[in-house]
Amino acid sequence: MDMSRMHSQETWVNTARGRLFVKSWQADTVSPKRAPIIMQHDSLGCVTLWRDLPERMALATGRRIVAYDRLGFGRSDPHPDRVGFDLVHAEATGDFRLVRDALHIGKFVAFGHSVGGGMSMACAAVHRSDCVGLITESAHAFVEPHTVEGVRQTKAMFARPGELDRLKKYHGDKAAWVLEAWTATWLAPAFADWTLDPFLREVQCPVLSFHGDCDEYGTLAHLHRIQAATHATPVVMRGCGHVPHREQPGAFIAAIEAWLQSIE
Repeated sequence: MDMSRMHSQETWVNTARGRLFVKSWQADTVSPKRAPIIMQHDSLGCVTLWRDLPERMALATGRRIVAYDRLGFGRSDPHPDRVGFDLVHAEATGDFRLVRDALHIGKFVAFGHSVGGGMSMACAAVHRSDCVGLITESAHAFVEPHTVEGVRQTKAMFARPGELDRLKKYHGDKAAWVLEAWTATWLAPAFADWTLDPFLREVQCPVLSFHGDCDEYGTLAHLHRIQAATHATPVVMRGCGHVPHREQPGAFIAAIEAWLQSIE
């Protein structure tokens, strides 16, 4: 990959609860007429954990790519409280809006992985007049036993000595909060009835939805629900788990590049 044509910029966005770390990438071939892609990371993720995906997407699509660490994650400030069960809606109406305003982003393409896929769905619904496309990767549309068991197993794994250090590399002293924010939410009995349905009904833009058929955190039922409600273009990644962009990057990026040809 030729990185000589790639430019990146880091900035901070102030909120009432703390600062958000934001990074953007664009290649020399970027077209100002094409809506930028705004990325939402997963439950344990951050900007750094996207690794080279933003650069590869920028080169492949000719679009500006924007990603930010949600409050409490990565290089953003610590979160002052626990994450509520309305986390998806709260992100769409809160910090996502602030990031768009700070970077003067009008029309946009929403992109999200895992719970970030749900957040991107909510962003597409709440900001539907400006969202021209939506890409979800391994998004959760509801709470299913397969998801709960996957979260439970991962929580047990991180309880082993030294395992939390893997998260500390990316989240520092916030690592324990990051893990708790994810596991406590998905394992809470009161969260069992949560679904994306209210947002699915409000999405008006074209949708591209990826899901691996070996996803350890969700079956293809999530993809089917998203497709039924939004008429999404489904992409089943065969022999693939929860992170298609890392497990099968070539096919993943090629599908996005082709699909975006018809998007402003």
